[in-house]
Amino acid sequence: MQSETFTMLNNQAMNIFVYQWLPDPGTSIKAVLQIVHGVSETGARYAELAALLTQHGYAVYADDHRGHGRTAESLEALGDAGENGFEGMIEDIILLSDIIHERHADLPHYLLGHSMGSFITQRIMCTHANHFDGFILSGSNGPRGLLRFGEYLAAAQIRMKGAVHRSVLINAIVFGPYNKGFGSIKTPFDWLSRDPQEVERYINDPYCGQICSARFFREFFHLLRQIHTPEMLSKLVKDKPVFIFSGDQDPVGMHGKGVRNLIDLYHKLGVKHLEYRLYPGGRHEMLHEINRDEVAADVLDWLEGQVADHEQTCTSDPVL
Repeated sequence: MQSETFTMLNNQAMNIFVYQWLPDPGTSIKAVLQIVHGVSETGARYAELAALLTQHGYAVYADDHRGHGRTAESLEALGDAGENGFEGMIEDIILLSDIIHERHADLPHYLLGHSMGSFITQRIMCTHANHFDGFILSGSNGPRGLLRFGEYLAAAQIRMKGAVHRSVLINAIVFGPYNKGFGSIKTPFDWLSRDPQEVERYINDPYCGQICSARFFREFFHLLRQIHTPEMLSKLVKDKPVFIFSGDQDPVGMHGKGVRNLIDLYHKLGVKHLEYRLYPGGRHEMLHEINRDEVAADVLDWLEGQVADHEQTCTSDPVL
């Protein structure tokens, strides 16, 4: 695997840090996977998935979003994406997709979003789907309540303590309950994975686990509410393939219930090519779970199927 990094300058003159993983020299590239990482983590954590995919001819890209990873100006700046940060993240993802199209013209291009990235991807499926040939949602969820209350609470904290205040209160409300029901708990992040070494890797990573700002939470709650409104869902592209996977004990997905609600919603909306996997006993980060090799192989299998379908469609198209 060839591993490189670069930065791209966005419309706000911000340098967005990007990870690029390519197959070894001599191996042709047949498709591209672009990754949208989760909250309080970094694109670098997907290098292991990239190692598998590049062996099979895939190019893999992931940016560090605003307020995350090496895009943040400092460790102290982690967790705040700026004003209109989520709209900005989407703009950056599309900017990277344009760069990918320039570098890998005419190749199938798929988007994988994990956790926060999966909700951003759900939005992109409605507003920018033409940039991609298919979508993968990891650690996601469907419609839920209390989001407007979350927006109000975050807005109140902004008024009282400022936009960049690191909201311990909201962090506790959102993430505090996630360890419930898992028996013996050793860290605040045991809900991420059953593998204690993976949990420790997350805890020891300086780019992971930070508490986000009040305005970050306000805009995140707004995104979560927005993506499942009738107005937004009316724009959902229904003819592109979607693969949803999650652990059936993932608290973000309401232990499978929320993921099933999302699957049912997409079925009702008429998404034509929808596949899904719920892994028994799995928690939030299935790509860092004890059965991560199985999960990564399933991602690869899905991509291989899509690429085969894409190639068959291209060869069957009549020549004018």
